[in-house]
Amino acid sequence: MKLKITSLLVLMIVFTVSAQEEQPEEKSNIITYTPSKLLNKGQWDIKWFNNLYTQTKDSEKPKKQPRETYFTSTIDIFTGISKTNNLNVGLLFEIRSNAVNGLDASEVFKFKNYPFKSTRTGLTSFAPAVKFNPFKRLSNLTVQSAFHIPLVKNESVKNEFGKGVYLDQKGYIFQNRLLYDYTFSGDEFQLFAELNTELNFGDNEDSFANDSLVLAPSVFLSYFPSQKFTVLVLAQHAQRIDLGNDFAQDYSVLGAGAKYQLSKVVNIEALYTNFVRGSNTGLGQTFNIGLRTLF
Repeated sequence: MKLKITSLLVLMIVFTVSAQEEQPEEKSNIITYTPSKLLNKGQWDIKWFNNLYTQTKDSEKPKKQPRETYFTSTIDIFTGISKTNNLNVGLLFEIRSNAVNGLDASEVFKFKNYPFKSTRTGLTSFAPAVKFNPFKRLSNLTVQSAFHIPLVKNESVKNEFGKGVYLDQKGYIFQNRLLYDYTFSGDEFQLFAELNTELNFGDNEDSFANDSLVLAPSVFLSYFPSQKFTVLVLAQHAQRIDLGNDFAQDYSVLGAGAKYQLSKVVNIEALYTNFVRGSNTGLGQTFNIGLRTLF
């Protein structure tokens, strides 16, 4: 009798383990909800992303330059409003803190608006945005359009030495991002590609960037050792085309990063990039960290 009960228990355990192994693991948000994925109606996506750019090199000057550091914190809020899940609306906010003329990079975290001491900070722009799917058959191809409205009075203010202290562009930006992702069989590798375009306009006296067009293609390749964790590499090139402001610019960036799913609704990401070449630009590096909540 005891042998029969023991045999039955062993069979039940084996059956349970086998069933669990055959049951597919639920995909995490970092795999499913790429930037090109649209939200369902009533769903919310809130992303807080922080970018620290610091440089001591300039593409046009061979010698080491006084350190310049620019910290940008963005908050992107999107929600789904369509029953067919093909339209999202959102708001984008940008906060800046800059420290130039040789100040330490850590000065940006004091968030002091002292232009005469070479630091400036503030909420610099906001943008209403929409994200939509232009082709129903290509659900992983979307377009995000945003209209950035500047909140800065002066792009640059001179410090006590007569040097300009930059905060942010004083001009309007009409931005369009073409977003595409492809997940390879087995869910171990994922390709994400983006073409970002920015039309800058306004008075030429207000900003160096007004009357210019930026074209910036990017490619990200991600590897998923598990459903909750990914490592990635990226390459980006940006080209600013002169449309009447007598200023052209370009740069190329390489980088790497990682993402981790902390819970069903929250993930964290870290990213490092290096400006490997360019013209009319700084040649610095960025350190990035972000939190994303999706519910």
